[in-house]
Formats: sequence, structure tokens, C-alpha cells
Amino acid sequence: MKRSRPHSRRLFLKTSTIAGIGLGVYGNSFGFSSDQVINSQGKKVGIIGLDTSHSIAFTKVLNGHKDDQIYLGYHVVAAYPFGSKDIKSSMDRIPGYTEEIQKMGVEIVSSIADLLQKVDVVLLETNDGKLHLEQAMEVFKAGKRMFIDKPMTASLKDAKAIFEASKRYKIPVFSASSLRYITGIEKIDKSTVIGASTFSPAELEPSHPDLFWYGIHGVETLFTVMGTGCESVVRVSTNDTDVVTGIWKDGRVGTFRGTRTGKHDYGGTVFTQNGNVVLGPYAGYEPLLLDIVKYFETGIVPVQPEETLEILAFMEAADISKKLGGKSVSVRELLDKK
Repeated sequence: MKRSRPHSRRLFLKTSTIAGIGLGVYGNSFGFSSDQVINSQGKKVGIIGLDTSHSIAFTKVLNGHKDDQIYLGYHVVAAYPFGSKDIKSSMDRIPGYTEEIQKMGVEIVSSIADLLQKVDVVLLETNDGKLHLEQAMEVFKAGKRMFIDKPMTASLKDAKAIFEASKRYKIPVFSASSLRYITGIEKIDKSTVIGASTFSPAELEPSHPDLFWYGIHGVETLFTVMGTGCESVVRVSTNDTDVVTGIWKDGRVGTFRGTRTGKHDYGGTVFTQNGNVVLGPYAGYEPLLLDIVKYFETGIVPVQPEETLEILAFMEAADISKKLGGKSVSVRELLDKK
């Protein structure tokens, strides 16, 4: 989903305004004048994981705006490359991405412990969700704020453990897909939504539950417009397509369609009391990065733990439904399970 960075502030601000939902007014919303140069003290970002293109894309945007107000001066100064240990497609990216990020002036370190001594906040970008709990614990213990990229974890159990640690260490944390900010979202009054159907690619990775690896994008779009309250899930699955239907506690129905053939695309339709709204195209990484730096600055998360956990429970329930031949699976029971 790599997307080139807009070449002017005017275009960027237009893009972020269109794509943002619940983000408020950017640019001067933190009290900086348009001509003010940001003091970089306390704005040093560290990256864990150079096995995803997100690490490179995020660094290009943040470091490209280091000296203006858009991202409040937050910039990447150090990175720990690893990283997936058993996913070849991810492991093979590390050498190339390491070389690329070094060219942007980012120091490569040999451990997470070394990284944490050099930075103020962390982007946990490791592509392998199985490693996130272990890596996140090091960051919590160091007292650093942290954004966890998709998939937050490779299991609902691990995600619960991360949020429990977040409470214990009193360090808020959040995870989100950039598809939470897909174009069209800003047109929707959530109180009027009566249902939705979203779609995204849903490529599979054997080490992760099916939708955790890539279907998360379209599922997160679905929850962004529907909100929490999904009670049960039914999944129809073929080699090429998944269709997952959720029933919300108020009777609303939300559907995610995951594709593995044809053109990879993202979008959907939201059904509201006032008419239907078409979602798309993809709006890029910038709106998500704006929310990340706002969180780094304030400690206020834009996505609540309850919503993230329900998203993961929805996807885990979809896996169980598939194994049961398409039977309905309770999302609430998974959330309540210890």
C-alpha cells in the first residue's frame, strides 16, 4: 500500500482533511504557527522492525517534515531491523530496507535495549504479530509511548496481554490500520449508520489467523463505521474469497469481503438513514501518522482498546467459523474468555 508523499503542504493538508475522521483540525491544532520551526528535543522516534515497507514510508514522511509543524517535529533517528524470524517474505526485505533507511540518516542498532536508550517514542513495525507481545514488553518497561502496527498481534490472547501491560505500566498504547482513514469516512455520521459492507485484499500467511495478516485492513474499515457491539460472526470461505458477516447487538449487519484474486483494492459501502456512502480510494499513510504523533505528544489514544480487541475477536471468530463449516460464532464469548 505504499503511496508517494504529497509534494506540497497545501496538497497534504487537503488530503489529511479529506481522509481524517475524528481527528479534529490539524496543522495549528497544537498551537504552532505555520512558520514555527519545531524543537526536536523529545521528538526522537525509534523503529522496531525493518521487514515491512511501512517502516520506510513512515520515515520518509516524518523525516521529510522534521522542521515544520505538520508532524510536530517527530522524526526517526534509530531502528532495530528484526523482524520476522520465520516468514520468508518478510525476512528477505530486511537487508534492503536497512540499507534504504540508513540513507535517510537513521542509525541501525543491535538490540531493542540499545534502541530504547536513543529514542523518546517507538513505532513497533515488525511485520510478524507473533513477536509483538515480547517486543512491546521491552518498550513498556522502558516507559516509552508506542504505536503498534498491524497486525497488533497474532492472537486475541496476546492483544489482551498487551493492553493489560499498558494498564499496569500506565502507558497508553494503540494499534490501527491506515484504512481506518479511507476517503469517504469523513462524510459519515456514525449515529446514522444502519449497516456496511467493506472489502480489501485478504492474502494468507500460515503463521497467522487468516484475516490477521491482511484482511485486517478491510475489517478495521468496517468497525470504523459500525463501531463496537458485534455479537456473532459467520464466515463463507473459498480459495479466492472470504465473506464474513457480523451481527451487531442492535440488529445491524456488517459484512467484510476479503479477496485473493483480481485487482487488490480497498473500499466499501456504508448504509445510513440518509443514504448510502461509498468508501475509497485509499488515502495513504499521512492521516494515520497525524494521529500517531498526536498520541505521542498527548498520550491520548485515537482508538480505544475495546474496539481493537473486538476487531481481533471478530477475525478470530471468523477463523473458528471457517473450521466449523460456516457456523455462527460468538464474539462476546471470545472477548470474555480468560
